Amino acid sequence: MPNLTTHTHCLLKSIPCNWQSSSPPFLAVLLNSSNPRVIPAECPYAMLRGNRLLSTLQMAAVWTPPAKIEDLYARANGGVFGSMNRPTAGARSEVPAPEGNADIQLYSLATPNGWKVGILLEELGVDYDAHYVSIMKLDQFQSGFVAINPNSKIPCAVDKKGGKNGDERVNLFESASIMLYFADKFKKFVPPVEDTAQRAQLMNWLFWQMAGQGPMTGNFGHFFAYAPADKLEVRDYGVNRYGMEVQRLCSVLDQHLEDKEYILGDEYGLADMACFPWFHQIITGYKYENSSAADMLTPSQYKNLVRWHAKILARPAVQRGITVCSGGVGKPWMVSKES
Repeated sequence: MPNLTTHTHCLLKSIPCNWQSSSPPFLAVLLNSSNPRVIPAECPYAMLRGNRLLSTLQMAAVWTPPAKIEDLYARANGGVFGSMNRPTAGARSEVPAPEGNADIQLYSLATPNGWKVGILLEELGVDYDAHYVSIMKLDQFQSGFVAINPNSKIPCAVDKKGGKNGDERVNLFESASIMLYFADKFKKFVPPVEDTAQRAQLMNWLFWQMAGQGPMTGNFGHFFAYAPADKLEVRDYGVNRYGMEVQRLCSVLDQHLEDKEYILGDEYGLADMACFPWFHQIITGYKYENSSAADMLTPSQYKNLVRWHAKILARPAVQRGITVCSGGVGKPWMVSKES
């Protein structure tokens, strides 16, 4: 333990302490690693006990933003996905995207956003080639992938016979955009463009899913399962902030489904396929040590959501769709048939 000398600054630099000793007993140490403070037990400002002292200590540890965010990169980066993060876009390696014979090429991974498109394509029953993308191996930064999706996120897709006359090659990215494109192309699972009222309801829920349910659940999952293990207060803050918001969003959809079979009413459609995967992730995913998202968030409390989820999960196309681009292969059920 370090020595304190005359005129020690306790708690805040603006509060001088004239207590003198060469080797006092210490009541508290270290408010933060970059600016440690040591408080001698006999110092007048240390004559606080219990929560009051803790509160005073916490007040002294105030975050000061760095001049530039780049100053944080080296010391604050980390966690499962830390090594892939950069502040710039673009290809990091020159590798062409694989391509099969089908008109539709899907590049994805079996995550909630990937499940959305896999489920839709299986429900449509159309021919497509599925290509497994390993984000941990940085496949999403290969030149061929970036040419399709400059944002380097899964899923993305190519329609070789797109456009008005079926003679244009169309690149697609962002999961809801891909879903809407193919649902409109094959005229299934979406209200027709002329039905502006129902179309508006579909858009409401697609935007809700993309702007709220997906990102908020993903942020919860990051702080719960993937953030650096030593960032205790950061993880508590993130899990609390995003976990509460995920519960609120579950409540929104649960209340909406009170008198409905599916999101737009009696018919299963694109909105259900878009929203199902993230609730499925809450039930089945995000594990950390002996806990899980289901343990933390208690999805069983949302009775209407649980009913809706079970009904959708029972569909064979959904069961196939959530395995698309998993285990290193595009369509695992095709591999099992061949073997």
